[in-house]
Order: sequence, then structure tokens, then C-alpha cells
Amino acid sequence: MNPDITCEQYAQPFAFLGNSLLDTMRHTGQAGLDPAFWAAFPDVGDESVGAALDALFAWSQDAQARQKDGEDVLTEVCVEYTRLFVGPPSPAVAPWETFYRAKRCNEGFGEATFAMRDELRKAGLEVKNENNQYADHMGLELLLLSELCLRGERAAADAFAGERPGSWCKEFAAALDKECPGGYYALLAELICALLG
Repeated sequence: MNPDITCEQYAQPFAFLGNSLLDTMRHTGQAGLDPAFWAAFPDVGDESVGAALDALFAWSQDAQARQKDGEDVLTEVCVEYTRLFVGPPSPAVAPWETFYRAKRCNEGFGEATFAMRDELRKAGLEVKNENNQYADHMGLELLLLSELCLRGERAAADAFAGERPGSWCKEFAAALDKECPGGYYALLAELICALLG
């Protein structure tokens, strides 16, 4: 994270991105389809964040044009989400840190899951979600990071960002880009990596 930008300025971007990875756009809102949303998204004074935002802006302009031509882009993005993160029969891209830390382990509850549970407990939080996601899900890690930023806990946020989501974000982004090059979630992952620095 850019040291010249206050920690609190990162809270909303990380919250949006975390929520975007935890459910389909049909449930989290359609802001990502609007070019104006990406034009207003904070670039936090970082060139790589700006480049990622430019790519999302261009993607949303194309999505808007396709919608005007009658395409159901919202459903396309929801199908992309489901294929990537749900299956069938299993996710095309694992959104859990354990998978990347434990040499492509497909079983849950690795060291990263327990470490995230401890981090959540230390922050006075717990995971309660209808999808029963593991605590080391990228979306949950970003939501915890958002909360640390919102509280103004810069040292804790920087340490957590480097140790948890920042340590595996690039592999996650590469996997998304391989499965769905130029897709919405691959572009979101690029933005996440850029924000994490």
C-alpha cells in the first residue's frame, strides 16, 4: 500500500473487492458494469493501480455497449463467477490461500485457514456467511484488511497485507487470467494485486 495515502482511504476499495469475490454481481451490486464507477475509484497515487483501473474502465465501457446491443452482461458475469469460484464440479480457480501455500492442496483448513481465524479473532470478528467459505478466502482476507484500514491500524494492515493476501495474490491473478483472459474477475485480481503493492 502506498505510504503517502492514509490507511483509511484503502478501506472502501478493499471492502468492495472483497465482497465482489464472495458472491455474484447479482447479489453484490452492479457497480462494476458502470464506467463512471471505475473512473471515480481511487487510484491511490499508484501507476499500477491506475493501469488496472483503466483496464476495468475499458471493460465496463465494452460491457455497457454490449448491454445496449441486447446482451445480458450481468448474467455473463454471474456465470463467469460461478464457473471460476463454484463449479461444477469444483472451482476452476481456488480462491483460498491454503491452495497456494500447500502446493495446490484442494482440501480446506490448512495453516492459512487457522491463521486467518486467529487474525479475525484478534480483530474481534468472525466469519458468518451462508456460503460457508473457508476463512482464508481472498474475499474474506480483503474484508479483514478493509476493517484494519478503517480502524486506522496502518502497521497491522501493512503487515497483514504482506503476509496474507499479498503473498498469494499474483498466483491467484495468474490463475484467473489463464482461465478467463481479460474477464471481469481477472481484471479485479490485477487491481487487488496493484493495491496490495
